[in-house]
Amino acid sequence: MTYEGDDPSGYALAVNLRRRNISKGQAAMISAKARSVSEQPPRSDSEQTTRSVSEQTGLSLGRISQANIVLLHAADLVDPVISGAMGLDEAYTLARENKAKASSAEVQLNRLREEDPELAERVVEGALTLTGAWAERTERVEEDKRQRRVATRLLDELVPPLAQARGTRTFSRYDPAFAGSGPITRETIAHAMTALTEMDQVWQERDLP
Repeated sequence: MTYEGDDPSGYALAVNLRRRNISKGQAAMISAKARSVSEQPPRSDSEQTTRSVSEQTGLSLGRISQANIVLLHAADLVDPVISGAMGLDEAYTLARENKAKASSAEVQLNRLREEDPELAERVVEGALTLTGAWAERTERVEEDKRQRRVATRLLDELVPPLAQARGTRTFSRYDPAFAGSGPITRETIAHAMTALTEMDQVWQERDLP
């Protein structure tokens, strides 16, 4: 008998499905693959899709659902299940693990998009792995903490003493002869005033007291 249709792969799988010496797991996997090569892959393991296939094949809802999960999340195990080299239960367990990892990766990528869009874009482009991106993100966070710590200590050392000098005779007693790192000039004072103005603007923007 010569097949004259336009879906030889689907036909071959359908013929295999009628074999009597295959397990229910093999039959479920054959059915799932048949739908796939017929350009009708299950986009999700929906109850309606599973029930429809179950009614058409006489296979249980559970087996059809397992086969769909394997097809979607462990495609490399489909043929081993069909040939009998691997049981559907084992393949389903591995497929669920893959699905969980994929879900976790998606959550991590979405979080990375919120925290560091540039790194997330590099992951999407394939220039960086998700693990590598998070390692770089951690380094960036630590470097940012270090810089903030240094800046805080510097301002703590400079600003409070300057504020305490207001209204005292400190400025009138300044003597360039005792300057340790070069005399303070009027230009230095102007730069300091500009720095304090910038500092005040930042404090207002951050609503700091």
